Amino acid sequence: MSDPMPIDGRASGQGRVFQTGGDQYIEEHHHHYGAGTGSLLAPQSVGPRPPQGAAVPDSVRVPLVGRAPGILRDRADLMERLRAAVTGPGGDVHVLHGLGGCGKTAVAHTLFTEAVRDHGRVGLWVNASERISLRAGMLAVAGDRGATTGELAAAAGGQRAAADLVWHYLDHSAQRWLLVLDNADDPTVLEEGGWLRTSPLGTVLVTTRHATSPLWRGAGSARHPVGVLPEADAAQVLCDLAPDAGTVESAQKVARRLGCLPLALTLAGSHLSHQLLESWSMDEYDRKLSEDSTALVDQGAAGTGSGQSRHLVGRTWQLSLDALAGQGLPEATTLLRLLSCWAADPVPLSLLMPVARGEVDFGHLDPPLAADRVEPALRGLLDHSLIGMVEADGRRCVQAHGVLLDSVATGVPEEQRAALAEAAGQLLEAALPPEGSVSAEARAELRLLTPHAFSLLRTAPGESAARLAAHAARQVLDAGDWPGALAMSRAVADMAVRSLGGEHPVALDVQDVLGRALLRMGHFHESEATHRRVLETRERVLGPDHPDTLRSCFGLNQPLDVLDRDEEAEQLLRRAIEGQRRVLGEDDAETLTSRAQLLEVLAELRKEDEFDTEASAVVEACERALPPDHLTTLLARHLMGYGLKEFGRYAEAEPVARRTLADRTRVQGADHPQTLSATFLVGFVAHALGKRDDAIALFRRLIEGRTRILGEEHPTVALDRALLARWEAQAQP
Repeated sequence: MSDPMPIDGRASGQGRVFQTGGDQYIEEHHHHYGAGTGSLLAPQSVGPRPPQGAAVPDSVRVPLVGRAPGILRDRADLMERLRAAVTGPGGDVHVLHGLGGCGKTAVAHTLFTEAVRDHGRVGLWVNASERISLRAGMLAVAGDRGATTGELAAAAGGQRAAADLVWHYLDHSAQRWLLVLDNADDPTVLEEGGWLRTSPLGTVLVTTRHATSPLWRGAGSARHPVGVLPEADAAQVLCDLAPDAGTVESAQKVARRLGCLPLALTLAGSHLSHQLLESWSMDEYDRKLSEDSTALVDQGAAGTGSGQSRHLVGRTWQLSLDALAGQGLPEATTLLRLLSCWAADPVPLSLLMPVARGEVDFGHLDPPLAADRVEPALRGLLDHSLIGMVEADGRRCVQAHGVLLDSVATGVPEEQRAALAEAAGQLLEAALPPEGSVSAEARAELRLLTPHAFSLLRTAPGESAARLAAHAARQVLDAGDWPGALAMSRAVADMAVRSLGGEHPVALDVQDVLGRALLRMGHFHESEATHRRVLETRERVLGPDHPDTLRSCFGLNQPLDVLDRDEEAEQLLRRAIEGQRRVLGEDDAETLTSRAQLLEVLAELRKEDEFDTEASAVVEACERALPPDHLTTLLARHLMGYGLKEFGRYAEAEPVARRTLADRTRVQGADHPQTLSATFLVGFVAHALGKRDDAIALFRRLIEGRTRILGEEHPTVALDRALLARWEAQAQP
């Protein structure tokens, strides 16, 4: 086949010459914008005729949202900044970013209404969630601002640059305007077509879950985080929607359970106000939430509407996860499911480091979570506002909203639940400080991790999770957070008994922790009953010489000692010591702890000779057999000083007591309850030796610390106050 004959041609004015080597479809449009504007020549379409665009939305003058707020709560500062932008000179882009359901669209809707009603602005509202809806909406904006049918048809058909057409008419609008680009959760939708621009005639407001897109950093852009509501405002949202359902106090309980998330509050209030068959109060609704919060809240959603998935708590997060999967980050779903096994409290990034370093293999999860995908998955979740970065106890953490975690956990496929729970437990166990760790760093780590251990037990009840939670509760007790240990051990014991049975070793172990926490918090009779029940069960199930049974003998002796039943306490301790020497060994830490505890009982039984012999022996044994600063050694010296005080040998007691206080302060910290107990001992001995000013100063510090940690109602606080008052009265001239 010969080459086609060349064609020579010239054009003048607005003429054009086209040359082609085959049959082609060629179309050209000329658009004239009036005098002084010249003409824009649309790009030629060479090839098959392009498809037409999406249908024009019904309106861009009315916010097409599923549920508009009657009253916007809390956002006063944000609204002032946005009002100033709308009434100002224009040319700005304002980005509202935050978690799905936090009320970004509600803020935009309120601003839109005010701009039109109060400030004479033209309000233009476009759904920017997808390319098709954005394109159709923006072309409708151009039509609203004066574009002709032919121009719109050419842009919709792909024969001219659609974004240029829209912004030409926005730049030449006869009226000032506010343009809302709602639900722009994928910023590339705006970026690829050049849709996000500025104009001196108006203000652009974008709502998005994507917090960190480079697109938001352009000139004239301002970012505004939108978070959950303060509790008082959240409760008022419920009262606005369901004023007859209960008191403000009841509404606060519901709001707290829902994490003050505006979407959840709106759905809950709608459900309460539109019930037909039942009429729940706020308190009844709060009780129902404990059964299935996500499913219950979603009953308040409207039954119709094409965008309903955005108005369902149980569905709204999936939109972001689907977007991340589409961007090549399916692991983000696995990571968020892993986080849903834990609590809504801050999660230290160190908890995830073993996965990122490849030390733990999570390839069995679905989708697999490989080491090199942890960082991108985290960034994806942050970018889409599914998690946030926070700092807690000086550590970098991530945190997700409780309702989000609840709904994500509900959506985990049944066949994956066990693997996720195992993975979550494995990471927690590796992160918990070693047994007996008392450093400030270990205590801070423990404060962050224990809520997640308890949450894992609630999410996946079973022996492994119960053992982990029991271990964490014991560490909390040893760390000196006695109120926290009591609350956690009560809850863990209840769940462990329900899931494993009252005679399971793990259930008995956590009840032992509960008994000790009850003792520390002054519930002496309840502590005795708990320890006695555990001892009897362990004797029957494990046998009289099992280490756990002997541990229960030690545990029961303590409340008996406080309740002045010293003879029985002595018998139990001697039984523990004899069995531990035989089963664990003479130099075992538990054996030495029981021997140290015997010093207190001997002192109270006035067995001074035996006390003197045993005190020297046990302190020497601890110093020989245990590492320096071991807590058992500190206990032995502490109780040696206590015994000397009880026998009235204050001069001997003083150096022992002062060393104990110095050691406990250095090892356990000034605010540890046992350090405060050593403060009591030093203060009492100092007063007995005539050092009254020193004693009064120590007791004032003691009472302040104990009140802060243990509360005003703790029995020892009352005794401390009475003793200090007597000393101060005696010191009066």
